[in-house]
Amino acid sequence: MEYFPAPLENLVEKFARLPGIGRKSAQRLAFYVLAQPEAEAQAFADAIVDAKKNVTCCPVCQNFTAGGLCPICSSPRRDPSVICVVADPRDVVAIERAREFQGQYHVLHGVISPMNHVGPDDLQIKSLVDRVAKGGVQEVIMATNPDTEGEATAMYIARLLKPFGVRVTRLAYGIPVGGHLEFADDATLMRALEGRREL
Repeated sequence: MEYFPAPLENLVEKFARLPGIGRKSAQRLAFYVLAQPEAEAQAFADAIVDAKKNVTCCPVCQNFTAGGLCPICSSPRRDPSVICVVADPRDVVAIERAREFQGQYHVLHGVISPMNHVGPDDLQIKSLVDRVAKGGVQEVIMATNPDTEGEATAMYIARLLKPFGVRVTRLAYGIPVGGHLEFADDATLMRALEGRREL
């Protein structure tokens, strides 16, 4: 038995396909949209279509942009000799929040994951290798997540870049600021000890 009219049910189903949105959240979102004035609902729909049509990948770093080079690649203040490799455009935002990194990025748009049928050819790895092969890059920082897929992707890329003589580094991992040693797992403690530095 259908509880909602077909157009509303269709809207709920579309919202439910979004990551992290369950059926109840999808219903809440659908009802919110229906409660909006028609102009607001149309503006929401137009924003989705506009983003889908006009957001592309930067030809250099593969980050999202609205056409041409992204603001980071086109900035003369960024150091093109240091590239930070991330899995997702959201990771660029996370690193930029710290306001410490002054190099450029390369977005892979995923990580190698055989269980999810994602191989190296499905990612932006070739464009990274081509970028390094052109010269001028001194360091590549691997900033993929410290999970199995992220580590495998970092190791795979490091092997590919070895012939170019660039320095390939990995983000340090360990005890978070404000954390307590007694609550850290063995792998985190091991990483923290490996990544220790002089004071």
